[in-house]
Amino acid sequence: MIVGLAPGLQGANRTGRPFTGDFAGDLLYATLIEYGFAEGAYQARPDDGLKLIDCRISNAVRCVPPQNKPLPAEISTCRQFLTASLASMRNLSAIVALGRVAHESTLKALNVRAVEAPFAHGAIHQAGAYRLYDSYHCSRYNTNTRVLTPEMFRAVFARVRADLS
Repeated sequence: MIVGLAPGLQGANRTGRPFTGDFAGDLLYATLIEYGFAEGAYQARPDDGLKLIDCRISNAVRCVPPQNKPLPAEISTCRQFLTASLASMRNLSAIVALGRVAHESTLKALNVRAVEAPFAHGAIHQAGAYRLYDSYHCSRYNTNTRVLTPEMFRAVFARVRADLS
């Protein structure tokens, strides 16, 4: 499972598929295809034929927050949906958290204390029955400022694939 921050204004709310139509989707879906978590061609349209393989995308927050900065109350209120998604995946073993908000919300959904699994790009934590992999969010801001490079992002998914193999 991949846990993002929230639906993008131009992407998921418009298309119904997370990250589709947002800049972050370009990097995310190319990476998922490269590491066998998706197949087909990503063309930023919900009818492009792209299919996820043994992978689901969810978010810490269900609605597009103002200025893309959800309030703590929004994160807390929406956590029940993340918790339900996690519980519904019987074969789930790996979770990739895209950014600190997704990381912290996932920990709370799994009843893991933050001090036991501090966020850091590339970090791997045992979170109950799951392995939690941290990545900076693949947003345009993070990639334009080089906080996150495509190589750094791909390295996280390469590790997930290696650990699952």
